[in-house]
Amino acid sequence: MAIRCKRMACLALSGMLLYGCSTTPRFNQQFGASVRANVAAQVLDPAAAANTNPAAGMEGAAAAIAHERYVNSFKEPEKPIKGLVISGVGGK
Repeated sequence: MAIRCKRMACLALSGMLLYGCSTTPRFNQQFGASVRANVAAQVLDPAAAANTNPAAGMEGAAAAIAHERYVNSFKEPEKPIKGLVISGVGGK
């Protein structure tokens, strides 16, 4: 009985090892395609580095206020959000 179990275990192990050596042409053809597609989708304007006026279209006062809010957001911690409580729902 013990020899039979050892043979079965040996066969199972050798089967798993041989399966690991198999080729996967279906997967290798498309390997990395999703990553390349996601990177390409994130590129909004490839020529943005050549733009000499990146803040065009934004008013100076609005830009100053936005920058001030951004800086102050690190000084003050965010206020906790209170959970929504609906009375009479789910109770007896």
